[in-house]
Amino acid sequence: QVQLVESGGGLVQAGGSLRLSCAASGSIASINVRGWYRQAPGKQRELVAVISAGGSTNYADSVKGRFTISRDNAKNTVYLQMNSLKPEDTAVYYCNAVKWGMEYYWGQGTQVTVSS
Repeated sequence: QVQLVESGGGLVQAGGSLRLSCAASGSIASINVRGWYRQAPGKQRELVAVISAGGSTNYADSVKGRFTISRDNAKNTVYLQMNSLKPEDTAVYYCNAVKWGMEYYWGQGTQVTVSS
């Protein structure tokens, strides 16, 4: 089993910044992809950004140029730096880890609210 613990959410004004963190513990060997997803009220969960074990990244079009995903392998932690936040970025953000390419693990979620 893999445990994921997120932190860093909160309330921020439009144009502001937040940094989310996700620490992994447990059976973390063979985790090959880490990522962030978000779910706004009444909407489906959507991918925000992912990073592979090799450091390759992929972003949703809506966050490109504003968000940056990174990882610290020594700390088993993934970060999501969010700049130029918009009210439409308001959502619960979930950390994700994929093991063996087929086992999916999720954090408990952290609320991000951007006021206009």
